[in-house]
Amino acid sequence: MYRTNMYEQTGTYQAQIKVHIRNTWDWITVNLRKSDIDYINRHCSTRKQCAPTLQKRGKEWFLDFPFEEKAKLCDTDVDKQTILAVDLGINTAATISVMRSDGTILGRHFCHLNKEIDHLIHSINRIKKAQQHHNCKTPRLWSRTKGINHDISVKTAQFITDIAVLYNVDIIVFEYLDRNGKLRGSKKQKLHMWRSQEVQAIVTNKVHRLGMRIRRICAWGTSKFAYDDSGMVLRGKDADLATYSVCKFTNGKIYNCDLSASYNIGARYFIREILKSLDESLRLDIEAKVPRCSKRSTCTLSTLISLNAALAA
Repeated sequence: MYRTNMYEQTGTYQAQIKVHIRNTWDWITVNLRKSDIDYINRHCSTRKQCAPTLQKRGKEWFLDFPFEEKAKLCDTDVDKQTILAVDLGINTAATISVMRSDGTILGRHFCHLNKEIDHLIHSINRIKKAQQHHNCKTPRLWSRTKGINHDISVKTAQFITDIAVLYNVDIIVFEYLDRNGKLRGSKKQKLHMWRSQEVQAIVTNKVHRLGMRIRRICAWGTSKFAYDDSGMVLRGKDADLATYSVCKFTNGKIYNCDLSASYNIGARYFIREILKSLDESLRLDIEAKVPRCSKRSTCTLSTLISLNAALAA
């Protein structure tokens, strides 16, 4: 609603908007809630108010007031950075590792939303049952399902933000998840309902206000390779395990698969940033000593530790 043309605030708790009504464009007077205006005056007085948006939710119309503010993002050297490596999953909402550039792990956290996921599965099963009785159009059931799914995204993003604030991190590292293409397999419905992009977008908006940056790395092989560089991991029936949440390394170690993937995510970010900061001759010398770091899609936490050892030598 552009100012003066479509929106004018005529009083403290009253405004006029120009809408298409009764087959013409006409001005109508709307009342603004006192609690909303008081909240704006209390918390948004230092921000720039943008043009409001008229949106419909359900059967009612609402005015949304966006605000703009400037935030300075951190500019810490890579050797002094503390990062939050996040592995977003389907069964476990998020697995988080707090890491330093030398490979030190400062914290490990898991976001389990079992109750919300059970509600989502129950809601999907209600849609399946309705479709079995040839009731294809179920807007209310789908609206409930989408609402539960959005609630999972919001809670996951809030958990990631809280951990980032707790450790005062500089960078939050995600996987670059390409969701294009047709989904196939037995888990295609879970992948279709997976809102990984929405979680990353919510986290980006939250942490940019706190001065933190967002980075993404190649997602290929983060769960496939063990963090100790012992090779590919075995999961499920291949490793005689009853669950896919844990995996077996080639040396016989049983470890949480998502936690190992979060180590690799943080390590790949640091390897990329460290190699970018070196000159060409030094980078080639380091890649000759640690050849694994030249191929980013197979780098693990052990590769980062070897890289730091070569730099120290």
